[in-house]
Amino acid sequence: MSSIEDFTAGRWIVGQKERYIREIQASVERQCAVPRSVGEEAVPVPDTRSAVHAVRTAYGARAQEYTELLGSMESMSLSDVAAINGWARHVDGAILDAGCGPGHLAKHLRDRGADVVGVDMVQEFVEPARARFAGVPFSVGRLEALPVDTDALTGLLAWYSVIHSPPSIVAEILTEFARCLRPGGSLLLGFFTGPRIEPFGHAVATAYIWPVDAMARLLRSSGFDVVDVQTREDPGVRPHAAITAEFRG
Repeated sequence: MSSIEDFTAGRWIVGQKERYIREIQASVERQCAVPRSVGEEAVPVPDTRSAVHAVRTAYGARAQEYTELLGSMESMSLSDVAAINGWARHVDGAILDAGCGPGHLAKHLRDRGADVVGVDMVQEFVEPARARFAGVPFSVGRLEALPVDTDALTGLLAWYSVIHSPPSIVAEILTEFARCLRPGGSLLLGFFTGPRIEPFGHAVATAYIWPVDAMARLLRSSGFDVVDVQTREDPGVRPHAAITAEFRG
């Protein structure tokens, strides 16, 4: 997430943007009290409905701010963009950007020739995305109940889309992803990684770290075969992971 930026003649001040990003990262780290993790003492399980509502409300309140700071391809890591582009090149058919946020990734993929639509549960993301990117269909929907027909997709992109989901419902979300994909369809899942499943104080709403092995096991139990795993660690930020998985059908 972000902090509010200054404008000059309608353009972002790059120096301000970099400063605010550093402030956000520092703020997130300060919020991260050492939590009890799965496998040690049980992480308190939030009420699912309340947790989803809290995330939707938090992002809705800051959607414009978030979009202004992070709603462009220029704000993304070049290695992340390369990973997404490389995955999309091998997807021949309909792609869903699930948890599309401001919609810039869906627009990027559409510009590269992909047949892509975007879904997000935050109305305040979806309506501006429709206005900004008129050539891309966007709709409102939850990850665990996507507005997509069974077997309709060849590819599904979930780029940091599940990080706010309580661990107790991630299997349900992955099963929903599997429902939407045709046999042989491809999922690209990005998330924060670490040695344990544990919550942390994300700048917008509570988020969760997942070990790669734990997420891979959950994918396999949801009908996927893990095809590729990529991880990266950048100075001053949390480790990232991306798993490419194929739906067995």
